[in-house]
Amino acid sequence: MVESDNSLYSSTQNSYNQHLLNQRVENEDPELETKSQKKLALLPLIFLIYFEVSGGPYGEEATVGAAGPLFAILGFVIFPFIWSIPEALLTAELATTFPGNGGFVIWANEAFGPFWGSLMGYWKFFSGVINLASFPVLCIDYLKLVLPVLSSGLPRYVSIFFSTCLLSFLNYSGLAIVGYTAVGLGVISLLPFVLMSLISLPKIDPSRWLSLGQEGVKKDWTLFFNTIFWNLNFWDSASTLAGEVEEPHKTFPKALFFAGLLTCLGYLIPLLAATGAMPLDQQVWVDGYFANVASLIAGNWLKYWMEIGAVLSLIGLFEAQLSSAAYQLLGMSDLGFIPKIFGERSKLFNTPWMAILVSTFVALAMTFFSFTEIISTVNFLYSLGMLLEFASFLKLRKKFPTMKRPFTVPIGFFGLILMCLVPSVLLVYVMTVATKIVYLSSALLTSLGILLYYFMNICKSMRWIEFTGVGDKLDEDEDIII
Repeated sequence: MVESDNSLYSSTQNSYNQHLLNQRVENEDPELETKSQKKLALLPLIFLIYFEVSGGPYGEEATVGAAGPLFAILGFVIFPFIWSIPEALLTAELATTFPGNGGFVIWANEAFGPFWGSLMGYWKFFSGVINLASFPVLCIDYLKLVLPVLSSGLPRYVSIFFSTCLLSFLNYSGLAIVGYTAVGLGVISLLPFVLMSLISLPKIDPSRWLSLGQEGVKKDWTLFFNTIFWNLNFWDSASTLAGEVEEPHKTFPKALFFAGLLTCLGYLIPLLAATGAMPLDQQVWVDGYFANVASLIAGNWLKYWMEIGAVLSLIGLFEAQLSSAAYQLLGMSDLGFIPKIFGERSKLFNTPWMAILVSTFVALAMTFFSFTEIISTVNFLYSLGMLLEFASFLKLRKKFPTMKRPFTVPIGFFGLILMCLVPSVLLVYVMTVATKIVYLSSALLTSLGILLYYFMNICKSMRWIEFTGVGDKLDEDEDIII
């Protein structure tokens, strides 16, 4: 039985092994070998995952305004157990089993074939680059409290454009640089919240934590769940960087654990401090309100530090998300889903220059939408991808029970079904409360992803565009006629 399973595993892994073949061949070149040694170590990977998911408490204020202190606190206590932990465990197992660039695209491809692998890639790419657009918007929302000229009009759009281009160039300069930059950005941006929490201790009234909200203020559950979901998802995004990580089978599980701990504490402690120390006025609990709390508790010096921290945090968020999107495109190119040019690396920095350029361009196009519309569309597309990801996880466990897994979620198959079922129900709920414009935009982007899949197949068969040979081999293995 074991020999049969291993034979089946070896047969279906041909595409994945071919995906890694180019990396092994390149390493024979001394110059490329030097570049390949610049792998992500544990500490920068922790902070890249942290910025993929969180980046700090910036942006969680809306939960208090939407549902009151108690529900906001409960949301950030309970949600990690029903969502973040299952997603992190799934990511740890699959990223260490398939440690190549592309992450979830590889998983869906191995589980269900090239069509679903490609669709997974488009869902996650669209959600990722749309999410990218939220960071410059949120950054300007913070800066306009200090520089009102950025509130609207040409100055706002110009500042978003130039900041996006500058941050994209930093990403182009190399993943190792981005990783260690994330460490510094994370420490500096979290320090004002640590100070605010310590200074607020004498002013905290624990009874304020039990408030269900002000009388007469209607609860906005759509905003509440979308905000919490947006602040605690994307645990799997770093899996697209698995091919760039030093000893991924050891590093990924550790990085996910420490990033999860940092994320949860980074949300909960400042929320407890601010809601416990300040009288409740739900109308002022909007994006950027933490800076005002800092000013009232400690003075303007901490407010300005927090404003600077917000900008630094959003830089980290942008860099981490752009890295994930770009290396996902690189992985899709290596698998033959998109043209070969997306997998080409800069000779100077060894980064996927075309993938970074395209991701930046799409993100800039989305900055004209409001922050609420951005996160709602991101959540919907991300939910579609996660439902497929949970299904891929279960399929691979069932299909290859004897596969060697450097990290394994330590529960049986029935337990895995329950682990995936609870967050899946949450995903369906998030999708049902979406607005009509979110349904429409998500349907259009999904249709675009499907059309691109078949268009890419035509391009390969007609040899209009150059692709890697892996994609053709995948379609032959799956009996797909191109």
